[in-house]
Amino acid sequence: MPPARWIVGVIALLAVSSTLQAWRLDALMSKGYQPMGGTYLAKLFVLNLAYWTVPALCLPTIVMIARRFRFDSGQKLATFAIHLMAAVAFALVRQCAMISVRVLLWPNLTFKLPETTWTVYFQRQLLNDLDWCLMVYASIVGVSHAVAYFHESQQRKVNQATLETRLVEARLETLQAELHPHFLFNTLHAISTLVHRDPESADRMISRLSDLLRITFDRSGEARVSLKEEIEFLQKYLEIEQTRFQDRLTVRVEIDPEALDGEVPRMILQPLVENAIKHGVGNRTDGGHVQITAGRDGDRLWMQVRDNGGGLQGGTVRALNKGVGLSNTRARLDCLYGGRHQLVFTDQRGGLAVRVEIPYTRVAAASTVAAAFRVA
Repeated sequence: MPPARWIVGVIALLAVSSTLQAWRLDALMSKGYQPMGGTYLAKLFVLNLAYWTVPALCLPTIVMIARRFRFDSGQKLATFAIHLMAAVAFALVRQCAMISVRVLLWPNLTFKLPETTWTVYFQRQLLNDLDWCLMVYASIVGVSHAVAYFHESQQRKVNQATLETRLVEARLETLQAELHPHFLFNTLHAISTLVHRDPESADRMISRLSDLLRITFDRSGEARVSLKEEIEFLQKYLEIEQTRFQDRLTVRVEIDPEALDGEVPRMILQPLVENAIKHGVGNRTDGGHVQITAGRDGDRLWMQVRDNGGGLQGGTVRALNKGVGLSNTRARLDCLYGGRHQLVFTDQRGGLAVRVEIPYTRVAAASTVAAAFRVA
């Protein structure tokens, strides 16, 4: 239902318009004689006000009937019969109301021919206005149905969007649940290789793994974090790898301070760094170097992991295509950003670079850290 003030305003405008039309029509039919008295004009306005007020008063009832008996309910014939009876009832009510107003305005019955009985007069007025009443009733029902269909369409869109959001969230949760055991298995495997050979290093790795798992579980409900939080998590992971490889691994992290408050998928860098260490450093006897950089370019946020390994060799390509970590990373980026992200592998001279580019979205302000630091 529209607001009451709108209905009152429309009724007033229509009443004024109808009054002016009726006044001019009287002048034309009386061949120049204009009954311009103030009393006559006031009565004419009241009559036309009632002419539009009666349908407005019937509007809530008609809308209720339209919502209760819809033509898409499957019983079209019964629905049509109900609306036809309701339309005729509306015409009868309106005619009774209009005759009552005329009697109150003109008690001397100047509007009715003396030789005409009330029954004949009522039938004549009803038949004269029946088409108009049916049209008004049908218009109200039609608009009511259109508004109902529009609201239902909007609700369906909202429900569909909600369902799609929930499906994406469920898929992200599944992907994260897949990533955690993969990461934990690889780390425990690394620890197992040191248990007998270097118990002290294995003990340090277990302690740092405990800290890393605590951070992971504390943020388990978040699909996105700030780049600063992601780098802090990554440093914990690098401490574990540093304990494992000792002097064979050198890592350099260079982050543009303007990108620290950018929003990134949680654990987006860890699989990339893990693959860089595994394929770029793990097979080198003389040690290797991994460089992690990130920055902001307008409305885009980019992150890159580069190693000095063998690059995109045949075995490396197969491992990248089949690896759980990178396939999981691709799937999560598709879920969160669709076609608005990039994941690019570049075979550079003396290594492989993996670059991720996503839309820049600011989160809560992150504290400034050094633009470049070295993990040793």
